[in-house]
Amino acid sequence: MNLPADLKYTKEHEWIRIEGDVAYVGITDFAQKELGDIVYVDIDSLDKDVSRDEVFGTVEAVKTVSDLFSPISGTVQEVNPKLGDSPELVNSDPYGDGWMIKMSIADQAELADLLSAEAYGELVGA
Repeated sequence: MNLPADLKYTKEHEWIRIEGDVAYVGITDFAQKELGDIVYVDIDSLDKDVSRDEVFGTVEAVKTVSDLFSPISGTVQEVNPKLGDSPELVNSDPYGDGWMIKMSIADQAELADLLSAEAYGELVGA
């Protein structure tokens, strides 16, 4: 299973990449494999403040719809424009072009509560 060491993870299977004072968020390789083929990503939180663990959108696979939870508090600054035409990027490149949102970081202290790649791997039995 692909678990980049430079990312942080949540128990709800989101990943977060910190770049200065912004963060990119997506779902993990484990999550996309569990969901199956992603056919639609619905994120209606652009320019909205979201709290840690708040739903910021949904992802639809062939057989199910799953909520997306924010790993930190902040403002959603951008939704990945590529996902509108190519939601399958979540399956083929979950840690690269398959990112979902870019957000500001409201509270740096929340980052300490996120899981390392090793801890997340243990959680999912990788």
